[in-house]
Amino acid sequence: MKTEIELKELVKEKYAEIANQTKDFNAASCCGAGGCSEEIYNIMSDDYTQLNGYAADADLGLGCGLPTAFAKINKGDVVIDLGSGAGNDCFIARAATGETGKVIGIDFTEQMVAKARTNAEKLGYHNVEFRLGDIEQMPVSANMADVVVSNCVLNLVPNKFNVIKEVYRVLKPGGHFSISDIVLEGQLPSQLKNAAEMYAGCVSGAIQQQVYLELIAANGFENITIQKSKEIIIPDDILLNYLSAAEIATFRISDMGIFSITVYADKPSAEKTVCTPGGGCC
Repeated sequence: MKTEIELKELVKEKYAEIANQTKDFNAASCCGAGGCSEEIYNIMSDDYTQLNGYAADADLGLGCGLPTAFAKINKGDVVIDLGSGAGNDCFIARAATGETGKVIGIDFTEQMVAKARTNAEKLGYHNVEFRLGDIEQMPVSANMADVVVSNCVLNLVPNKFNVIKEVYRVLKPGGHFSISDIVLEGQLPSQLKNAAEMYAGCVSGAIQQQVYLELIAANGFENITIQKSKEIIIPDDILLNYLSAAEIATFRISDMGIFSITVYADKPSAEKTVCTPGGGCC
């Protein structure tokens, strides 16, 4: 199994390529990772086109939900988007927060940040900023955001606890997040779990849904709610790159499921004690 550093470099390299791909190519694959399917279009992403603020040039078809539609963004809010890509979720968040608010997108791929900045300049948005950085160590001060959103990104991060801890840090007391992500019910076949392409494609980096929710709770969040859930069906012509026909048949009748969920949670108005994995609370 690759190390955390190797996995991050894999994702960074792949998403640098994706920055220059078309939406149609990305949406027909697993988060743009390749292996285009002839069976189905739009495996992961939902339709953004009817949302206020939608910008076609910023939509690379990489999401797995519509977190900004569920994020309860108010006028004047400060919003942070984790893994902001070409800027689509940021521009939709800006439509909700208005000119009196501020939107900060964070991405660790230089090509994505450059593309997002170009899109913002073309749109004349002066209160949308894109910062190059790792969402495990956000280039953002503590207690500054009203809302955090993210779309199909945490599954790409090896250490998800660190990201959720950072989300807690940057949110103001009483702030909240709405995050869309890929989670699992049951165990993936080992061939999928160990495939680097499926990691960059959002699948093998996903964790069990219950574990995901427990990580959120362990970091002190309250009112944890699944706002939306949908099953993701990976077409056979993608699975054939990793599994035999017999293995696919077994996979189809197993209790294994891959789901896109949109999760909401509040940071308490008063600080709470945060637990660390294996270390208890102090």
